[in-house]
Amino acid sequence: MVNKLYYGDNLEVLRKYIKDESIDLCYIDPPFNSKRNYNQIYNNLGKEDQAQAQAFVDTWTWDNHANEALEEIQSNYQGKFTSQTIDLIDGLTKVLGKGSLLAYLVSMTLRIVEIHRVLKSTGSFYLHCDPTASHYLKIVLDTIFCSQGGDYIAEITWERTSAHSDSKTFANTTDVIFLYSKRILMFNQQFKPYSEEYLKKYYKHQDGKGRFLDRDLTAGGLSGGGYNYDWKGIKKLWRCPIETMQKYEEQNKLYYTRNGTPRLKQYLEEMPGVPLTNLWNDIPPINSQASEKLGYPTQKPEALLERIIKASSNKGDIILDAYCGCGTTIAVAERLERNWIGIDITYQSISLMLKRLEDSFGKNVLDKIELNGIPKDLESAKALATKPDDRTRKEFEKWAVLTYSNNRAVINDKKGADKGIDAIAYFQGDKDNREKIVFQVKSGNVKSGDIRDLQGTMTLQGAALGIFITLKPPSKDMIQTAKSAGIYRGRYMSQSVDKIEIVTVQEILEQKKRLDVILTFEVLKAAEKQRETQGQQMSLDIPFPE
Repeated sequence: MVNKLYYGDNLEVLRKYIKDESIDLCYIDPPFNSKRNYNQIYNNLGKEDQAQAQAFVDTWTWDNHANEALEEIQSNYQGKFTSQTIDLIDGLTKVLGKGSLLAYLVSMTLRIVEIHRVLKSTGSFYLHCDPTASHYLKIVLDTIFCSQGGDYIAEITWERTSAHSDSKTFANTTDVIFLYSKRILMFNQQFKPYSEEYLKKYYKHQDGKGRFLDRDLTAGGLSGGGYNYDWKGIKKLWRCPIETMQKYEEQNKLYYTRNGTPRLKQYLEEMPGVPLTNLWNDIPPINSQASEKLGYPTQKPEALLERIIKASSNKGDIILDAYCGCGTTIAVAERLERNWIGIDITYQSISLMLKRLEDSFGKNVLDKIELNGIPKDLESAKALATKPDDRTRKEFEKWAVLTYSNNRAVINDKKGADKGIDAIAYFQGDKDNREKIVFQVKSGNVKSGDIRDLQGTMTLQGAALGIFITLKPPSKDMIQTAKSAGIYRGRYMSQSVDKIEIVTVQEILEQKKRLDVILTFEVLKAAEKQRETQGQQMSLDIPFPE
């Protein structure tokens, strides 16, 4: 199977493209309706962006989208909803009223119904949330899964952070992960390593094969009886027959106490660990020093997804994440040799996922991915630019910048503070100083004044280069104005470049035109690699002492 990455609303993607009973495991980490704006990526949204905020930020309002979702459930759209689900949402509407929480719950209900449909009979579903709405979500899950032959399996508590001071109430340090099976539970038992205290207490002995504990071989008091014989002068009731005792002796698996009583050696390497319970307090969250940190505000650690994927799937199975975010699920699925399908509504996330996969597995991994929903021709680019849905209307400029920069530019979300800049990137200047590139994207009519405005923005921002990406063809005056800005030649550049370059979307799509400037981090990585190579060569040249 070719792995698939979908750019778009997950409800639309699930309904149009994911087949019935085709998924082995689905994990989602949707917004929690926590009323927190995750400002690191999606921030400074004004009043005109409130509908878009519903898609990108963890705040919810009752609007037309919520009304349409509620109508689908209450009218049993296409017979998708169980009577229990309809009754529940009717009841919650009366109890909660048409507000933020109900908007969140009806949105989640539509998507969970589709996830249930696409799961195989042996499929498992993990829903990651927090105590904000977990109690409501569990009832929603019950009405969808349990009413159709499925089962509630577990409520996992993940201690995502250590205790911190909160003088007003008890500090919340945990997330909730619900596990449901569609009909038949597929489960691989998982274990966690023994604690150091446990090892010190029980694995007190060591020989040439490693650390071991000693287990009692006597059968005194056992209801099932035992084997009565003499072993090296000690006559007792033993747990195993004498033939097995002789085998243990030959394998050097007997440990003798001071009085000569044999006990069975059980080596640490032979034990899988402590069987997992539903309390997961051994996986720390992503912190500022974590090597896998990507700067994504709700990024989950790979160890968490590795545990889930190993527990509820096997190699070759198909994993679905309908809220992909920064791509932790698909990255771990790729590493564990599972097939995967990812969905996200923002191109910023799609771009981050592609870069993450390339950095982790090499460029060839991208050849095995089928990208869907991303503009592939001029008409689909125009469709994205003119999309009537407010939630995705800003996606065109993000797609244009990130595609042209090979996912290397950083999207600017503070457009109020840095007017006229859609993204920035940095490259190494002549004096090894960091120089700035500013990007501007236009999907409507363009004129030479736009280039002069970009030039003024570059001056204000101290930028050395400017990239103007346009959906419509530039005029001769625009091209002439851009050329008059001059050229730039740097020590890390193979040739000089225009200080202001006009790039059309048609060139990006049809000619695969891309940013041809080595960025700062790429120079640093190359220098680091060169130092490693030189170090290796030096170590090879050091003579051995005679």
